[in-house]
Amino acid sequence: MVERQKQIGRDRVSRLVSWGHWFAFINGLLAIIVGYRYLENVGLPDSFIGWSYLALSSLGHFTFLAFVVYVVLLFPITLLLPYSKILRGYAAVVATSSLCILLYDTIIYDDYGLHLNPFVFELAWTDLNALLQGTSYIVTPIAILALELTVANFLWKRIEKIRKRNYGNKVVIAVGLCFVASHLIHIWGDATENTAITQFDDAYPLSYPATARSFMENYGIDNNISQKNQPIPSASLKYPLSPMQCSADIKPNILVIAIDSLQAKLVDQTTMPFLAQYASENHSFKQHFSGGNQFSSGMFSLLYGLQGSYINAVDLNYQTPVLTQELSANGYQLGLFTAEDTLAHPQAIFDNFERINAQDRDSDANADLSSIASWVQWTNTSKKPWFTVLNLKSPESYDTPVGFLGIKTVKADTELKPAQKVLFNQYRQSLNFVDQQLSNILNDLPKNTLVVITGVSGKLLTSSPNEARMNWSPDSVQVPLVIHWPEQRAAKQIQYRTTHHAVVPTLMSQALGCTNPATDYSAGNSLMQPSDNSWIYTGDNQVFAIYQANEITTIDRHGKYRIYDNNYKKRLKKKLSAPELIEVMREGRRFYIH
Repeated sequence: MVERQKQIGRDRVSRLVSWGHWFAFINGLLAIIVGYRYLENVGLPDSFIGWSYLALSSLGHFTFLAFVVYVVLLFPITLLLPYSKILRGYAAVVATSSLCILLYDTIIYDDYGLHLNPFVFELAWTDLNALLQGTSYIVTPIAILALELTVANFLWKRIEKIRKRNYGNKVVIAVGLCFVASHLIHIWGDATENTAITQFDDAYPLSYPATARSFMENYGIDNNISQKNQPIPSASLKYPLSPMQCSADIKPNILVIAIDSLQAKLVDQTTMPFLAQYASENHSFKQHFSGGNQFSSGMFSLLYGLQGSYINAVDLNYQTPVLTQELSANGYQLGLFTAEDTLAHPQAIFDNFERINAQDRDSDANADLSSIASWVQWTNTSKKPWFTVLNLKSPESYDTPVGFLGIKTVKADTELKPAQKVLFNQYRQSLNFVDQQLSNILNDLPKNTLVVITGVSGKLLTSSPNEARMNWSPDSVQVPLVIHWPEQRAAKQIQYRTTHHAVVPTLMSQALGCTNPATDYSAGNSLMQPSDNSWIYTGDNQVFAIYQANEITTIDRHGKYRIYDNNYKKRLKKKLSAPELIEVMREGRRFYIH
């Protein structure tokens, strides 16, 4: 009799476990339906491989998440309280809560471009009224709960028939194959930079697709070739927001001198005397910030005028900056002078330029001299008005040519670490070398040349790239900006904060006569007037910093944030300033098609 009761109990538990597996699978399918909202932001694929990957990934990912919820929240209750009525009601509540969280995450992703995490939740809670409008946030959970109760009861009544037909093993194998196949396809897609696959990397919550680029490259896959042969995906950005209206009556030559790793505070009479004097005679922006602390994010903000959160947007691998598009349309000849190994993102950023690479790979200083010589020859032979970007790289590697005499060493800042003090005067020597080259370039320019001199990014005195990437101090992002106008304008020392994002609108309006509002194509406004924003964004889609009046907030893609004082010295124990950060997040989504 006791054995009979035990057997009945085991059968009941077995039946409940089978029911739970099927209930989790059905909820995985419901999650796919809710998850379709993510694709409205990312865009649908245009190729067979894209659709195949999306189908496999969606089925494998959401059913896996549903099974995890079952194992954590339902399976233990099945063993502790093996009563079908209790379990069905509890499971319906858990499933409803899970789908509501997923639905809320789609709303957050649509508005901020991020999935739920502690940082985003705190931010969204402040902005809850704007996110949840109308009565749908009340009606929707009730409707989902009714659906879940119906599904739970429907499955329970038919679970014996389903078990007898032995569908379970087949479904598990199919779902498992989808999960594994999607990761294998992503390994290949990541190695070949196939955007039809990688565009979905951040689309789904808790998604961490496998990557093995170095492994695939060992088997001879050429990333560059595979990328060039890919079809252009459907647009997910509307950039610019409106057709450009530009008509340049006078077309000055435009020279942008973009210097890698240039700290604003070292543009002085001791280290860079020529640039310091040149700045005093022209428009000098004393509180100017790069759009990033790395070459890619700094150059992206300088040419696209967009926040670094757009740097991995698939569309921009095929769409050049609006600035260079309009320059080309207005008859300009575009030239880029840089080192041969200079890479930037997105892939189309330099496509409008004729690129002239410096050949010297052994020395950045020699490469700079080669770039300058090529620039002089190129501009002297140009028959059209030209727009050139001259990228000088010596300060990044603390480099100077052999035999360079330079300047006297000085005592380093007492706050520097011992290793930084060693690098300090080497860095000053490379800046002085660049300063002498600026003198040679700018003293022999055609009179009708508009000159922009700035740093691509600032410089942290370290030999560790990882340490430099994670540092958002003023040394890393505050750079000089000097503009010389071809017509005579009074010298001006501008003290309000400006950013790289404002350079594009300034050139578009001042040199090309564009009448569109800057918001049509940029995250910045003209340099000629203070920004209405109380914050400055600098960074990319992985980690970024927000400079506000009295604090600096750094945030990574996982929502971990830290708040520092203005000198980046003291971590402040305070909450996020939500209104400004909400503005930042929305600016980072403004150009996406909804």
